[in-house]
Amino acid sequence: MNQRNQRKTLKGEIISTKMTKTAVVKVVRKMRHPRYQKLVETWKKYYAHIESGEYAEGDQVIIQETRPLSKLKRWRVVGKSGASAKVEMA
Repeated sequence: MNQRNQRKTLKGEIISTKMTKTAVVKVVRKMRHPRYQKLVETWKKYYAHIESGEYAEGDQVIIQETRPLSKLKRWRVVGKSGASAKVEMA
């Protein structure tokens, strides 16, 4: 049988949940400046699909790549990340 490839996953923070079933997730990544070798933070916004309203602004979440769901949505929220997620699972 055909085996599906691993999908990309990213960690980020929800910055907006004002749309229905959609969250805007800010993913921060650190890179070294090519010339000055200083660590610089860059970030990007991703539109991610959420089925239920259990996520709020400020939550650290894991998003996973998926098929196109709308014009901008190509990601879905898989679960919470960080210290708060460990407390809920216990």
